[in-house]
Amino acid sequence: MTRNAKPAPPDVPQFALYGEQTRVENAEFVHIELIETRSRVHHWHIEKHTHAGLFQVLFLYGGEVRASVDGAVWECRAPAVITLHPSVVHGFDFSAEAHGYVLTVDQNVVFAVAENHGDLYSSLFVEPLMIDLSGQPELRARLESLLQNLLTEAAWPQYGHALMLEWLARSALLLLVRLHAERRLADQSGRSDFELFSRFRAEVERRYKEQWQIGQYAEALRATPTRLNRLCLKLSGKSAFDITQDRLMLEACRKLTYLPSSIASIAYELGFQDPAYFSRLFKKRMGRTPKEFRAG
Repeated sequence: MTRNAKPAPPDVPQFALYGEQTRVENAEFVHIELIETRSRVHHWHIEKHTHAGLFQVLFLYGGEVRASVDGAVWECRAPAVITLHPSVVHGFDFSAEAHGYVLTVDQNVVFAVAENHGDLYSSLFVEPLMIDLSGQPELRARLESLLQNLLTEAAWPQYGHALMLEWLARSALLLLVRLHAERRLADQSGRSDFELFSRFRAEVERRYKEQWQIGQYAEALRATPTRLNRLCLKLSGKSAFDITQDRLMLEACRKLTYLPSSIASIAYELGFQDPAYFSRLFKKRMGRTPKEFRAG
């Protein structure tokens, strides 16, 4: 993860959590609290400060915040998220009705996944972000569920406590990574193109067992097959046909793994009239026959 931020000036206080000068030696790598828990005590005003070695994410679910972030001022209305890396000088002025969550994550949690998954969270923290969550009701609900689970786990430690906190925190961060990646892709490719691609993926999810031809998808989406194919290649690196076939094979793999049904029955469930053709297609795309795949 590249970082270009300047160290905090000497007159900017550096805290573990706001108002706390030192960290407990056995402190967990993840901390979660309600926005109002700390802000109300400070009359909804949090002075400018930094957090050594700690990444912080503010989830604003209600009210407003005036955030000072590295010298800039962000006026932010709920629902929204603000991400901050350790050296960012930041302070907040919340409205009295503000509510939400503050997630603080040790750098070890952020960097520990890099060995196997690269800089998975770098897009969230390479620079401060303000992410608008309006128009994302399902994502907001999933995030709040994870954050509530974090609060519950933090309040009542049980077996595997630290690991559970890390898993829940990483899950919340990963949902934000997905949203941010989708929006960057939309900005790069054009909003209308991205919306068409998203509608195509949703239609594939509905119709893959019917084994629609690309022309049928194009007609349903009011696009030409050529445009649809070019768009898929541009945004995913795969043709529209390959996307439909990948979804079909994914379902075939799931059924072969988890269901005791015969291979012929699975073929019929997936819309194939000829189980032998299903087996040939599966081997062509997966490199093994359905029987070999099931045997492991």
